[in-house]
Amino acid sequence: MERIKEALERARQERGDAPQTARPTTPAPMSPTEINYTQTRTTQTASGVLRSHRVIAGMPHSDFADSYKLLRTQVLQRLTENDWNVLAITSPGEDEGKTLTAINLAISLAMEVSYTVLLVDANLRHPSIHEHLGIAASKGLSNYLLDDVPLPELLVHPDNLEHVVILPGGRAVQNSAELLNSPKMAHLVEELKNRYPSRIVIFDLPPVLSAADALSFAPYVDAALLVLEEGKTSQDDARRAVELLDCTNVLGTVLNKANRD
Repeated sequence: MERIKEALERARQERGDAPQTARPTTPAPMSPTEINYTQTRTTQTASGVLRSHRVIAGMPHSDFADSYKLLRTQVLQRLTENDWNVLAITSPGEDEGKTLTAINLAISLAMEVSYTVLLVDANLRHPSIHEHLGIAASKGLSNYLLDDVPLPELLVHPDNLEHVVILPGGRAVQNSAELLNSPKMAHLVEELKNRYPSRIVIFDLPPVLSAADALSFAPYVDAALLVLEEGKTSQDDARRAVELLDCTNVLGTVLNKANRD
């Protein structure tokens, strides 16, 4: 892990990034109870399915859940300092745990009484958030972008994930990078960002090094979080991913499957 940190620091220095000075703000968040979900479809999720997929809502009293609470605190501090509310989750390569991290971070953030969370499946080539939550495949982001399906018809509220709303990916598409970089997508991000002052929007993006999607979309978000897998993600891949994400603010890294010994 130390070697990866050093590689990331070298990449930051090579880009000439200057440390940012914290800009304290005094947010006045709207109570989540004021958000009207009457137009959002509610669907059932089974705790057993959540537990089997390592979703913290299925295992609330565990070291696993506590780890995400710590991550939540660190992320919230950075978002609040900079008055940000749109976050992307990605990874250098495939199967490094970014989608599970996005889901669990969204749930953990929604446990804060002042916030609601919209989790968007922007991995349009391989949408999978609905599978992790045991939700049937349905229309989603690709249908909004390609077929003009109204957004309220696409949103899903899992019944046991309080203050969390999901925008599924919809049908898989191959021209995903072009869709994520389209004017319609840029307009959607602005709409989601500004509609509710107490909402945090999280986008689960494809891996940085396997497709152009994350790079096309990164300029639209306030910040990005990079998920690495211990024993799998190489230093070179981690450094390269950070270099490619220089169009947004990289909050830091999450080391997945870390050995605590």
